[in-house]
Amino acid sequence: MKTNRRDRRDARRLFRACLAGGLLDEDRARLVATRLAEAHRRGSLAILSHFRRLVSLDRTAHHALVQSAMALPADIEAGVRSSVESVYGPGVSTSFEVYPALIAGMRVKVGSDVYDGSVRAALAGLAERFR
Repeated sequence: MKTNRRDRRDARRLFRACLAGGLLDEDRARLVATRLAEAHRRGSLAILSHFRRLVSLDRTAHHALVQSAMALPADIEAGVRSSVESVYGPGVSTSFEVYPALIAGMRVKVGSDVYDGSVRAALAGLAERFR
C-alpha cells in the first residue's frame, strides 16, 4: 500500500498526539488505531499503516535487549538498567537474555545501536584484522 505525503503527515500528527511527556501512551495509540480501522474515510488504511510503523519504531527505540553469556546477578542487572536509562532517558524497558554463543561479556542493543563487548565479537575482529 502506497502512502502519499498527506497520509504520512496525518499519521505523524496522530502519533504526536499519542505522546505524553515524550513517551508513547499505549492506551491513546490503541484508541487511535481502533478508530482509524473503523473509519470509512478515504486513505484511513494508509494512515493506519504508517501510524503502526511509527509506533513500532518508537517501541524499538525504547527497548534495550541485553544479551550475556551467563545469567547476570541482580546487582549487575540493576547497574545495566540504570546505565541504559542514563544514556537513553527514562522510559526505556530492559530485557535480559542468556546467549551462550557470546562466550563471555555482553551485548546491548537499543533501537539500531549495538554495543558489543563480548569475547565472540573481539575474536571476530581479531580474525578480520589477520585477513
